[in-house]
Amino acid sequence: MGDKPIWEQIGSSFVQHYYQLFDADRTQLGAIYIDASCLTWEGQQFQGKAAIVEKLSSLPFQKIQHSITAQDHQPTPDSCILSMVVGQLKADDDQVLGFHQTFLLKSFQGAWACTNEVFRLALHN
Repeated sequence: MGDKPIWEQIGSSFVQHYYQLFDADRTQLGAIYIDASCLTWEGQQFQGKAAIVEKLSSLPFQKIQHSITAQDHQPTPDSCILSMVVGQLKADDDQVLGFHQTFLLKSFQGAWACTNEVFRLALHN
């Protein structure tokens, strides 16, 4: 991983950590957000660490497994990292579904936090 730019290393590490937490225990995701963080989940908007964790914890499935197909990371002019993830998920006994997720990461006191996140299932209506 040393040959990749630092923003790709940080972005990839964040993505791996996020989905490990999400798949194992969504209630632990609060550590990656700040009080000003925003989440848009399938068009619904949530602001603040508590509201985001409440939404993610209340999703109507018992178990979930994410499989990442691709991820892209970019540095932003204000020293943030923009990460885009494409993959598949399987919740409980439901069919496998595609998804897209975008994260904006910002460093606060030496730790990276997710300030903005957008999630959509890859459904074609």
